[in-house]
Amino acid sequence: MIFIQRILVLILTCLPLFVMAADPVVGNSVSNNTSSLVPNVPIGAASATAPGYLGVPAVVYKTTDSGGEYTVTIQILALMTMLSILPSLLIMMTSFTRIIVVLAILRQAIGLQQTPSNQVLLGLALFLTLFIMMPVFRVVNADAIQPYLAEEITPQVALERAIVPVHEFMLAQTRETDLNLFVRISGRTDITSAAETPIHILIPAFITSELKTAFQIGFLIFIPFLIIDLVVASILMAMGMMMLSPIIISLPFKIMLFVLIDGWALIMGTLANSFGTV
Repeated sequence: MIFIQRILVLILTCLPLFVMAADPVVGNSVSNNTSSLVPNVPIGAASATAPGYLGVPAVVYKTTDSGGEYTVTIQILALMTMLSILPSLLIMMTSFTRIIVVLAILRQAIGLQQTPSNQVLLGLALFLTLFIMMPVFRVVNADAIQPYLAEEITPQVALERAIVPVHEFMLAQTRETDLNLFVRISGRTDITSAAETPIHILIPAFITSELKTAFQIGFLIFIPFLIIDLVVASILMAMGMMMLSPIIISLPFKIMLFVLIDGWALIMGTLANSFGTV
C-alpha cells in the first residue's frame, strides 16, 4: 500500500513534465519562447530566476484575504502523505482501538484461535467504528470539508475546524486521571481546563483510557466462559479423565452459550452504547 502511494505521488509530481514532453505543440512553443527570452543561457544552466525557466516549483505560497495557501502540487503531496498515516490516525483518534481489543479478548475467551479470522475482526471493527464515529464525521464534513471544497476557506482553516469535533469526541472518552497524567508529564502549566488540552497531549491520554476501558469490558466477557472451563475441568477430574483436555469439551458449550444469548448483538450493542455518540 505504501509503495503504491509513493508511485502515485511521483506520477502526480511529474505529470506536468510528461504533458510538455508528449505534446509537440506545447513543447515547440515553450522552446521558442524560452529561446527568445533567454538566448545566451546554455542547456542545463537555466536558473529559477531566469525569465524563461520551466519546471515545477517546490513550494509556492499564495497570499489570500483569509490568510494564505500553498500551491496545488504541495496540497496533493500533503494529501498523499496523510493517506500514508491514515491507519495510525484511525487507530489513535477513533473508537477502533476499544472495539478491536474487545473482539480479540472475546475470541480468546471462547477458545477459538483463528475463528473469526483477523480479516473478519478488522472489517467488523472498521465498520462499527464508522457507525459510531458518523456523528463526528458529519460535523467535520459540514464545518470543514464542504467549505473547503467550495473554496470558502483555506486548507489550514479547514484542518483547524476538522480537529474541533474529533477533539471533543476524544475528550469525552478520556478519563481525567489519564489526562492529568500526560499534562503533568508534558510539563505544561498553562492548561487551565480540559478543553484547552492540545491534541498531541490528548491523543496518548485517549489511547490509555481506551485500553483501560477495553480491558474492563474484556474482563466481564471472560468471566462466564471461565466458569464453564472450571466446571468442565472439575467434572473431568472427578471422572478420572486426566489426559483429556478440558478445552475440547468446554468449547462446544461456550459456543452454544454465546449463540443462545445472542452474544454478537450484545457485544456490538454494548460497544456502541459505551461511547454515547450514536
